Amino acid sequence: MNNIMDGKLASQAVKMNLKKKIEFENLTPSLTVIQVGDNKASNIYIKNKKNACDEVGIKCNIIKFPETISEELVINEINRLNNDISVNGIIVQLPLPSNFNEGVIINEIDPIKDVDGLTYQNVGNLVLENEALISCTPLGVMELLKQYNVKLEGKNVCIVGRSNLVGKPLIQLFLQKNATVSICHSKSLDIKKYTKMADILVVAAGHPNLITKDMVKEGAVVIDVGINKENNVLCGDVDFKHVSEKASLITPVPGGVGPMTVACLLKNVVKAYLHQNK
Repeated sequence: MNNIMDGKLASQAVKMNLKKKIEFENLTPSLTVIQVGDNKASNIYIKNKKNACDEVGIKCNIIKFPETISEELVINEINRLNNDISVNGIIVQLPLPSNFNEGVIINEIDPIKDVDGLTYQNVGNLVLENEALISCTPLGVMELLKQYNVKLEGKNVCIVGRSNLVGKPLIQLFLQKNATVSICHSKSLDIKKYTKMADILVVAAGHPNLITKDMVKEGAVVIDVGINKENNVLCGDVDFKHVSEKASLITPVPGGVGPMTVACLLKNVVKAYLHQNK
């Protein structure tokens, strides 16, 4: 099938460019990841980030705290990293244990080091079209579309899912490209009405095989951000097998948006480094 958008290949291109830039300009970017507890999925994500950093020449430190640590001590550590000029990017790996206030913790990160793009300042700057560090998955979606030369201006874009991490930032990014954007969610009455109109359909609902072939316009570009497990097999939010018969381009799960998210995190770390060392 030649309509598959290969996120692994596209992410390699991003990583090669970053690696060349880091070597050629003799840059020394550094990322610190804070993990609280021992979430199995988080362990895998952090390992992937560390491997990707090693690949391009970004120094990556991982600080792991037990689940029993107090919120205050985690905040103290973030403040220490904020003041350490050798640290360019800070991530608090989500989810945090349920007794932690995610919003409070995230907003302790200095916005110029917030390479996940989750602080209120970066989110606000995205909305206002000011310079900002942008959430890595939405950035990865846009980078993938760019690499596959998908034209966005004047196109109908439908986003299914309104999370702070993916859906909401994507609204702003598509608007900046002059697309016409509609957004569907769990309370939308007729999702199919909107998905059928979409030239570009982005699905980030966390609901396995939510989007079926009859919900997609012939020749649409379909981006599946969902990662679900069904019968111990990874699958997305889109019924890939059948929807791919109709889509002009489609992302697989795994191997689509996931690798682009990690590649865009590396882009953000380098961007933060350059901003801090201008």
